[in-house]
Amino acid sequence: MTNLTCNAHCCTYNKDNLCSRGDILVTGTGANHPSQTECDSFIGAGRDCYCNSSSSGKESISIACEAINCVHNQDRNCSANHVGINGSKAHSSSETECSSFQMR
Repeated sequence: MTNLTCNAHCCTYNKDNLCSRGDILVTGTGANHPSQTECDSFIGAGRDCYCNSSSSGKESISIACEAINCVHNQDRNCSANHVGINGSKAHSSSETECSSFQMR
């Protein structure tokens, strides 16, 4: 399990910058830069972002990863100690990114 912080405040799963989902998928198969990745598990909480999760956020979650060029990708799972998901103004998954992505 990886420690994760998330600043995608308009995600249904965001609870105090943690993810209440328990697992996420980072996509970006051919990514060479963090901006070419995204949190595919993002679900928008509405235009005004009032619907943040009522569940507890988890500090450690399972992260599946399709960014095969990332040094942290181990058999399509993230091996980083900490992952940050960026997208403070995101209203869709395409506006998020894995800030922990590092090119092999």
